[in-house]
Amino acid sequence: MPLAAAPQVHTVNTGDTAWLLAATALVLLMTPGLALFYGGMVRTKSVLNMLMMSFVSIALVAVVWLAAGYSLAFGNDAFGGLIGGLGHAGMRGLGPGSVHGTVPTLLFATFQLTFAIITAALISGAVADRTNFSAWLVLVPVWALVVYVPVTHWVWGPGGWIADRLGALDFAGGLPVEITSGASGLALCLVLGPRLGFKKDAMRPHNLPMVILGAGLLWFGWFGFNAGSALGANGLAAAAFLNTMAAGCTGLLGWLFVEHRRDGHPTTLGAASGAVAGLVAITPSCGTVSLLGALVVGLAAGVVCSSAVSWKFRLNYDDSLDVVGVHLVGGIIGTLLIGLFADKAMTGGAEGLLYGGGLAPLGRQLLAVVVVAVYAFTVTYGLGKLLDRTLGLRASEEQEHTGLDLTVHAETAYDHGVLGHGAPVSASVVPSAVSPVQKVERQA
Repeated sequence: MPLAAAPQVHTVNTGDTAWLLAATALVLLMTPGLALFYGGMVRTKSVLNMLMMSFVSIALVAVVWLAAGYSLAFGNDAFGGLIGGLGHAGMRGLGPGSVHGTVPTLLFATFQLTFAIITAALISGAVADRTNFSAWLVLVPVWALVVYVPVTHWVWGPGGWIADRLGALDFAGGLPVEITSGASGLALCLVLGPRLGFKKDAMRPHNLPMVILGAGLLWFGWFGFNAGSALGANGLAAAAFLNTMAAGCTGLLGWLFVEHRRDGHPTTLGAASGAVAGLVAITPSCGTVSLLGALVVGLAAGVVCSSAVSWKFRLNYDDSLDVVGVHLVGGIIGTLLIGLFADKAMTGGAEGLLYGGGLAPLGRQLLAVVVVAVYAFTVTYGLGKLLDRTLGLRASEEQEHTGLDLTVHAETAYDHGVLGHGAPVSASVVPSAVSPVQKVERQA
C-alpha cells in the first residue's frame, strides 16, 4: 500500500475515487463474510454469538477509528516513527475538499477503517465458544487503539519506522492485519485456556455450506482489500487483482493436495481454508511480486498452513477456528517471501533475493515480522489478563456448556428445540433466556 507520506496531488481523480469507493464497500463486506465463515465452523449452540462478535466489531472499531484511530495511524508522526499525532482527532480539519493522493481524504480514511474492522473481527475465531461477550465489547476498541493503530503507523503512516527507516515492504496488510490478528489470537488463547472438551469431544463445523459461502464472500471482498490498496484505477491495481486471484487458487489446491495425501480425503473445509490461506499470504506481497511469485506464495501458504493448524493439538493451545495456523502463519509466509520474490517491475526499485537483491531484503522482512508479532502478542496478552481479572474474559462454565446463543443473546440460530450436544432446551437451565417472540409463541 502506498505510504501516507507519498507526495500529495491536490486534484481528485474521479476514476481512482470511483474504484476506491467500490473497494471500500468490498472490504466492508468481508466482515459479514467472515462472520458466516466462522459461524459455519462453530457448533450450533454458539453460531449467533460468533456472528455477533464480528458484526459488533464494525460499530466498535468505527467509533474509536473516527475519534482518534485514524489520526494516530495516519497523522503526522509525533514520536520517532512510533505513532502519529492527534491533529485529526474526530476527523478534525478533514472535509470534502481534503485530498490524499488522487482521492478524497475522507474516502481514504473510510477505506482504512474497513481494514481495522476486519482485523479485530479476525481475532474472534481464535477464542470462539468461550469468550465473555461483555469483555469482548471492551477488548475490541481498546485493542484497536493500542495494537492495530501503532502497527499501522509503523507500516503505512508518514514517518513510520518499518517503512521509512527499516525499509520493509507490505502492500496490503501482512503485518498490521494478518500477523497482528494471529499473534493476538494466540495470546488470548493462552489467557482463556482451552474449551471444555478440547481434544476429547468432537467439535466439527455445524454448517459447511455456510463456511463455503463465507469463504466466497471473503475472496470477493479480498479484491477490494488488495487491489484497492493501489489507491487508484491503474496497472498496479490490476496486477494486485490478478495476483490475489492466482494465490487464492494455488492456496486451495495446495491445501487439498496435502489433505488428500495425509488423510485420503479432500474436504470442503479444506478447500475453503486453503483459499483463505493463499489470500492471507498474498496480502502483503500482491503489489510487490510477479504472477509467478504470487503462484508460489499461495501454494506455500496452502501447503504449510494445512499442517500448521494441527500444531494446537501438539502444543496444547486451543485456537478454535485456526486463526494462528492460517492468519499468523500465512501472514508470515507472505511477508517473508517478499524478500525472495520482490520484483522491481512491481516495486519500482526494490528486489528480492531471487531477483538479485541479496539477503538484505529478506533480513528486513524478517525483522519486521518478529517485532510486530512480539509486540502484538505481548500487548494483547497483558490486555487479556487485565480484562480477565476485572470483567472476566471467559464465559462461565454453564454458559459454555449450554451455549452462548441462548445464555447470552436469548436466541437460537435454528428452531430445533435442542442444544448443540443434543440435549433438550430446558427453561430450568436458563430461566431468563427467553426472547419476547418465544414468550408470545408459548402463550399461543
